[in-house]
Amino acid sequence: MNIRTICVLGGTGFVGTHVVARLAAGGRQVKVITRHVSRHRHLLVLPGVRLVEADCHDPQVLRQHFSDCDGVINLVGILNERGRDGSGFRHAHVELARKVIECARETGVKRLLHMSALNADAASGPSHYLRTKGEAENIVHTMAGSVRVTSFRPSVIFGPTDSFFNRFAGLLRLSPVLPLACPEARFAPVYVGDVAQHFVDALEDRGTWGQRIELCGPSVYSLKELVSYTAQVMARRRLILGLSDGLSLWQARIMEYVPGKPFSLDNYHSMSRDSVCRAGGCCPTAIESIVPGYLGDRERHARLQRLRSGPR
Repeated sequence: MNIRTICVLGGTGFVGTHVVARLAAGGRQVKVITRHVSRHRHLLVLPGVRLVEADCHDPQVLRQHFSDCDGVINLVGILNERGRDGSGFRHAHVELARKVIECARETGVKRLLHMSALNADAASGPSHYLRTKGEAENIVHTMAGSVRVTSFRPSVIFGPTDSFFNRFAGLLRLSPVLPLACPEARFAPVYVGDVAQHFVDALEDRGTWGQRIELCGPSVYSLKELVSYTAQVMARRRLILGLSDGLSLWQARIMEYVPGKPFSLDNYHSMSRDSVCRAGGCCPTAIESIVPGYLGDRERHARLQRLRSGPR
């Protein structure tokens, strides 16, 4: 199977920019659908990349832009919704996945790579996020028809612009004490570059057809260990207080109403299941080889700026 032209949904996001860059480096022609071309013009420096300003939830748009493509990659996903009833997750995950596979079949697309999540489970997922991720995954596999489908289920993904280590780094800068919900939840953080390479390698790999592939890094940590490591890299002395399950639940209920939802009830329910691969890690890059390069450098730069702006 020769996959040379690819349409990417979610190609301007954290994972998407890495996937698009690797596709371009491999000489493929890449079309990225985005609502705001002007915000992502940096992608245009990549050879063979074209940005299309359109709504990826519109089936007519999907049919138009899938029609000249060999493959489609769907990376669209949200970690929180504006409301609390699951409709936001359903729109972003389930409804879009159904439109993507239907339009891919109608236009003769040969290959679909779909971003799911570790612990995605339509029947018994503990959160709206995991249930809708599981339902979306089931839809693209059961409706595949002539489209060769592979889905990927990563643990938490890290890298220079991630929303995991960077978010905790921001919280650690604010206070000498951090009350931490779900401190014993376990993760196997996976590097965004490894995730992107798995997507690119799978495009023409027949062995991945119909597979649901788990992606984890080489080591497993508790959430408290990861936050403590973040403070260590930042050279900040912080007291990290692991909350009981009851207090974690109360924190989630309160944070539901904080702008931007830094932590929600849905996040709390998602963390009731360890984000760890059943067969162990399959991605080699450790947090220790990447995270200091962006958190540590950022902290050194911030300290230098404070010194420069101090009394003269």
